[in-house]
Amino acid sequence: MRTLVTGASGFIGSHLVRALHANGWDVRAYIHKTPLAETNGVASVTGDILDEAALETAMAGVDVVFHLAAAVGSVVTDPHAFREINVGGTEAVLAAARNEGVGRVVHFSSIGVLGAVEACATADEEYPPAPRTLYDKSKLEAEKAASQAAAKGLDVVIIRPGWVYGPGDRRTFKFIRSVCRRHSALIAGAPGRQTPVYIDDLTAGALLVARKGRPGAMYHLAGNEILTPEEMTRIVAAACGVPGPRFKLPKGLAMAAAVVLEKAFGLFGSEAPLNRGKLSFFLDPKAMSSARAKRELGYEPLTDFRSGAARAIAWYRENSWL
Repeated sequence: MRTLVTGASGFIGSHLVRALHANGWDVRAYIHKTPLAETNGVASVTGDILDEAALETAMAGVDVVFHLAAAVGSVVTDPHAFREINVGGTEAVLAAARNEGVGRVVHFSSIGVLGAVEACATADEEYPPAPRTLYDKSKLEAEKAASQAAAKGLDVVIIRPGWVYGPGDRRTFKFIRSVCRRHSALIAGAPGRQTPVYIDDLTAGALLVARKGRPGAMYHLAGNEILTPEEMTRIVAAACGVPGPRFKLPKGLAMAAAVVLEKAFGLFGSEAPLNRGKLSFFLDPKAMSSARAKRELGYEPLTDFRSGAARAIAWYRENSWL
């Protein structure tokens, strides 16, 4: 099978490229500015995700496209970029795939499109979306574009990952570093519930989606555990060999601080140490069910959060991040 991976130099994309290559796929990586860290056996194509002609050239002879390229909250300061890249880029990928006769497009979305799942609920693929941030709203709009393309005959399958973590993830690293350095705090009364998924389990699930997923279907790919941010923080602290945080910040104070810091750091075009997106980890429950993927694809995550966090921390230490 020949595949093109957009966003191939990102955290999930780079792991997916390695997993595909290890499983015998002929992999072509579509990158923008950041080169692949490892290129053995993988061809790289440089291009803009909005350049439909460049995408068509890159997709020539391709059987499956994995679309991961996106503007994310940690690097975007222009709010218009979310829609331009996440929606416009998805539309360009879908159009190019249709024009080139690509057999299947696997579109990576985000669990953030659900907004806040009810505190006692576990969301399946039919749970009504209610995104809150600009990023999540753009990802839902991109989802709709993918679904519309599927309705018009293009073979598209959508993946919503859980809270992804693992070696090399810079988002997780910020969380882990703050816990390991004992700079973290908990939030009193935070209702957040997460379904963490280790990167190797996610990439294994993505390969199953590419091979077995129903055309037009959506699949949640997450781990087996539903954990609160406090539970996740204490697991990370134990893996780092430090006490868990004792201080709990009042929820109202945390929300006010996030708004103020967002505005202040936004004046300089940089990311605030605390913003509403980061706060959603504590305040917005996102428990999700992978029952459909297990039933239809044979998906089975193998790594619990305690084991996965220990592996990630070991990698960060070995690579002098911690």
